[in-house]
Amino acid sequence: MANFELMRLLTITHSTKIVLLVLDGLGGLPMEPEGPTELEAARTPNMDRLATEGALGRTIPVAQGIAPGSGPAHLALFGYDPVEYEIGRGVLEAFGIGVKMGERDVAARGNFCTVDLEGKIIDRRAGRIPTEKAVPLVQKLATITLPDVELEVRPVREYRFLVVLRGEGMEADIEETDPLREGVAPFPAVALSAGSQRAAELFNLWIDEARRLLANEYPANAVTLRGFSKDPHLPKYEDVYKLRAACVAVYPMYKGLASLVGMHVRKLDGELPANEFAAVRDCWADYDFFFVHVKPTDSRGEDGDFDGKVKVIESVDAALPELMGLRPDVLIITGDHSTPARLRTHSWHPVPALLWAPATVMPDSSTTFGERECARGGLGTFAAADLMPLALAHAGRLSRYGA
Repeated sequence: MANFELMRLLTITHSTKIVLLVLDGLGGLPMEPEGPTELEAARTPNMDRLATEGALGRTIPVAQGIAPGSGPAHLALFGYDPVEYEIGRGVLEAFGIGVKMGERDVAARGNFCTVDLEGKIIDRRAGRIPTEKAVPLVQKLATITLPDVELEVRPVREYRFLVVLRGEGMEADIEETDPLREGVAPFPAVALSAGSQRAAELFNLWIDEARRLLANEYPANAVTLRGFSKDPHLPKYEDVYKLRAACVAVYPMYKGLASLVGMHVRKLDGELPANEFAAVRDCWADYDFFFVHVKPTDSRGEDGDFDGKVKVIESVDAALPELMGLRPDVLIITGDHSTPARLRTHSWHPVPALLWAPATVMPDSSTTFGERECARGGLGTFAAADLMPLALAHAGRLSRYGA
């Protein structure tokens, strides 16, 4: 993975352009023995051409056998050790919607959920209620007050919202309240260290009041909180890699991730891959590195919608000529983690990766982009955090180490 001191020593400026295209949750599994994965089932003539001209491999986001969250998985793609630089979902959502975090602040990502009469969760995402239905509910939650602290409650997207507590002497070492399964009640916020006890107690008071206010708001009649966190003050891309970096993403969390590492988040008209690639085109002259994020691959996987995930992949492939028309020097197409529709959740399986760099890459024998081809690819199976040094090298942005 990227050794930041070594990167600062070796990186050089250049006119080359790097694109990191991340299809969230790209990796999959066959729904039946010997069947195709979602990526293998998708009709992807453009990705297949790039696979023929480039090299394939597989990445491990955190470690073998570990199913990662989106935060650590993306940090790994950005070259950060996801174990050393641990980030909670709360601060990611905060940065993603432009809420600045101070030293006194603890943030949490909230989910609306549906509970039955016994208080047990029957839908962790409240039917994925649309943003326009969530906003008035968030406004209701924003009326809650707690003693001796400030509260900020903001909508994020669909069933997701943000809660920030501002007060003295609060830490964020708190157990999440989402049990990550249905059929059980949400957990209380439990402090995992003495310094986090006050914040945990205040969050529990807030949750109790939220439940009271939402009791009749089916399907969003309860909440869970995840990713209690503070600003981690990460090293920045321009300092470490000497890159002017841009982010094009729809979902706020990924904008937050990009902001935390110093990328400039670009405005976007529309939510389709073609709209994202058009946004890259509009700022092409201003940046060296472009992080482009496509979310619905992950959402369809979590829904168990194999065919829906296939269609998302095909929509990205259909729009690829717009991106390739910009003539990037290095293009990486990968995912942050695997989200097989068969499992309906993030998994530990290696993630397909495609490296296209016509001036420097040694093509392997691959002719299609899919899990089995990636398992045989010339890049092998390697840590996701090694992708950034690899991209920099192919872009001519690393000098030689040693005499």
